Amino acid sequence: MSTPTRAIPRTDASARDTGAGPAPVSPAHDAGLLLLRLALGLTMAVHGAQKLFGWFGGGGIEGTGRFFASLGYPSGEAMAVVAGLTETAGGLALVLGLLTPLAGAAVLGTMINAVAVKWGGGFFAPRGVEYELLLTAAAAALTLTGPGRWAVDRLLPVLRPHRLAHGAAAVALGAAAAGLTLLARS
Repeated sequence: MSTPTRAIPRTDASARDTGAGPAPVSPAHDAGLLLLRLALGLTMAVHGAQKLFGWFGGGGIEGTGRFFASLGYPSGEAMAVVAGLTETAGGLALVLGLLTPLAGAAVLGTMINAVAVKWGGGFFAPRGVEYELLLTAAAAALTLTGPGRWAVDRLLPVLRPHRLAHGAAAVALGAAAAGLTLLARS
């Protein structure tokens, strides 16, 4: 016995996509991306402030520099400044939705280094990489997806229509920068 088939009207975004641009996105999609940007961006900015200023119980440049040197990074204090600036600027840019592909790439590269440093400690906290992997995945997701409509990028003509190619290139850039940084470790 055969089952009758009937045409089901398509009401999803792909049915409306004419190829002229990105498919319409719902307000729920934008709200979800905003929440993800705020959570990840503020988390990274606070981590950067710990490194740069010693705020929130952080080590500041000197303490973070000693820690980085103990991990085999050359010029520990210089690396502390780079990591702190990358986390702070990348995090705040994600919060605003400003240059999102580059901000996401900055966070992604930093977090790839964090995962690599903690890799031997297993998966689960306190020594595992679960937290770092989650932040890495969130950065990659935002970099590939874009910031949503509630972002400063919507005011920038080049980034207004977020393209997967922008996100993929930024992910590759973040991964390459992380790889080069890891190669400098002794």
